[in-house]
Amino acid sequence: MSKIETKQTNYMGPFLAMVFLFFIVGFLTTANTQFQGPLRSAFLEGVGEWKNTFATLITFSWFLAYPLCGGIGSRWTARYGYKGTLVRSLFVMIGGLALFFLSSWFTVKFPGAAITTGSITVPVGFLIFLLGSFVVGASATILQVVINPYLTACSVRGTQPIQRLAIGGSANSIGTTIAPFFVTGIVFGGVAMENVQVSQLQIPFLALAAIMAIVVVMLFRLSLPDIEGTKAEAGEKLERSVWSFRHLTLGVVAIFFYVGVEVCIGANINLWAIEQETVRGPFSFLGNDSLTLFGINFAIPALMATLYWGGMLIGRLVGSSLCTVRPRTQLVVTTGAATVLALSAIFFDNPWLLVAVGLFHSIMWGAIFTLAVTDLGKYTSVASGVFMIGVVGGAILPLVQGVLADGLGGWRWSWLLVIFGELFMLYYALVGSRVRNVAK
Repeated sequence: MSKIETKQTNYMGPFLAMVFLFFIVGFLTTANTQFQGPLRSAFLEGVGEWKNTFATLITFSWFLAYPLCGGIGSRWTARYGYKGTLVRSLFVMIGGLALFFLSSWFTVKFPGAAITTGSITVPVGFLIFLLGSFVVGASATILQVVINPYLTACSVRGTQPIQRLAIGGSANSIGTTIAPFFVTGIVFGGVAMENVQVSQLQIPFLALAAIMAIVVVMLFRLSLPDIEGTKAEAGEKLERSVWSFRHLTLGVVAIFFYVGVEVCIGANINLWAIEQETVRGPFSFLGNDSLTLFGINFAIPALMATLYWGGMLIGRLVGSSLCTVRPRTQLVVTTGAATVLALSAIFFDNPWLLVAVGLFHSIMWGAIFTLAVTDLGKYTSVASGVFMIGVVGGAILPLVQGVLADGLGGWRWSWLLVIFGELFMLYYALVGSRVRNVAK
């Protein structure tokens, strides 16, 4: 693209649209993880001692979509352009939300429908919910295949790529921050987890599907120009494999651990808190096991998750102003601090210390993505799809942690998995992100 063409294109509208879609992705991703606790009570009484493992399948199903659908996003981008890909992915999202509604309706209509294997009984409605998780996760995957390279490449005066990703990440964090309260306060009305009713799911998911339909209509009316030099044209054959870029390949591994440990804390900290409450009694130092905000009663475990995601929001707001600090430096500092906090949480057997990790997780995504796509040129769009493969860490690590928690008789030592992930990201910042070959 020539300098004249760059000046003539106003990317402010598309930039704001990407920021809003990043909010949607964050909100739905975290809302999905927050269903683990309530649905464990509503659906999983028949799985015996494997409740934690089955509950984490909700998160596993969502993030399983990333390695399976990232390539679809790249192909759609080459064939339909950025705007056409966004519209199609939102239609997929509406279908996934309809499956969420169906899981509730089916369970209410056919309460006895279940699959039994040995001593384990799983309601069919729970399996439908897992399918819905995968479908909405597929939509989120394809959206991010567009959002990340677009925010990196679109030219907005006074900003750098990592700043634009941080701004998008801030919107994402707003969504992740309010999602736990949406689940516990609106969907389930502040009801204690043991009293959750599956029928409470129906109206909220119909409302979300309707909102997404409105977003599709608005997106149709928006001018969303493609950005030259960031993707292969339809039918164009790339000369080399995107995996030949070492800093990208290791970046995919780094994002595997980043998303994995981020979701481990965001999704499982409330389960550790519930375990602590069971062992030690209510959170006496707060005076109760719940807190009333805006007239709604919220459980302390949900508050911990909200504070964790809120810390990510604060960190991303700060990160959006760090235009002079290199991504590599940001990643070194944040991974080091997160490692210390996770170690302290295990040593003191205190889940509250994990809440502060969100502040340091906040800018890791932008730093890793920026380092991974450096000097990739026309391979950037394909690299973004490949990058989504790493997000499967959000499926695998929380599930592995759930298995560890069941096997170890508690959550405390399962957090060593998080520390391992933080240390790999530190390695990537110091060594793995160095560019050894440049795309031509």
